[in-house]
Amino acid sequence: MAEFALPKNSKIRSKGKVHKAAPDATAVKPFKVYRYDPETGENPRYDTFEVDTATCGPMVLDALIKMKSEQDPTLTFRRSCREGICGSCSMNIDGRNTLACTKAIADVKGEVKITPLPHMDVIKDLVPDFTHFYAQYSSIKPWLQTVTPPPSGKERLQSPEDRAKLDGLYECILCACCSSSCPSYWWNSDKFLGPAILLQAYRWLADSRDEMTGERLDELEDPFRLYRCHTIMNCANVCPKGLNPAKAIAEVKKMVVERQV
Repeated sequence: MAEFALPKNSKIRSKGKVHKAAPDATAVKPFKVYRYDPETGENPRYDTFEVDTATCGPMVLDALIKMKSEQDPTLTFRRSCREGICGSCSMNIDGRNTLACTKAIADVKGEVKITPLPHMDVIKDLVPDFTHFYAQYSSIKPWLQTVTPPPSGKERLQSPEDRAKLDGLYECILCACCSSSCPSYWWNSDKFLGPAILLQAYRWLADSRDEMTGERLDELEDPFRLYRCHTIMNCANVCPKGLNPAKAIAEVKKMVVERQV
């Protein structure tokens, strides 16, 4: 019988620190935040931050910024746009992958538990290592590939109908919420591209201006790169942009089959 164990330096052993709210706080809410700094050689821990939500913005990212600026400047996380556009602040909040900038504090009852995206190496605290994820994205050549030159001095045009085929695909912000919620990606991320990258792959397959459909399908047609998707639908369930990667993957599989007929 197989036995699985976490690496020694990944187990939470010690109690974390408690950062108290100011004595005059009127609306205190506890946040349990994952902390890990590989440079210290210490195991991860959970720190508790008491945040006065009466003097804080409405989103979880607002609370994290308040923690860092007022309670512990060493707290580390990614952020940028604060508008759900860049995907930088993706993390697991209250057991669900989402964006901290669009997750309302009021949506979580009781203590707010915050961890990095699951099943990804952690650089520090809430910052996962996206190196492999971005390398997979690069592997699908996410740009328009053509053979014929464009009309002299003109753009490559699309009909409204062809342009509409890209809706639900181009909006992906590469936050990795979907891929890091996919069990197939957890176990096969070395070979399986995962829902985010496969959705991006279909975005170019669906583009009427692209002329490398055959070559793109050749690269995807593989037992692991494409067919590890078992339509569990975690990806569509957690996508903060409301996209459906599983549907895009099904369309890629359909294209593979149709060209063999």
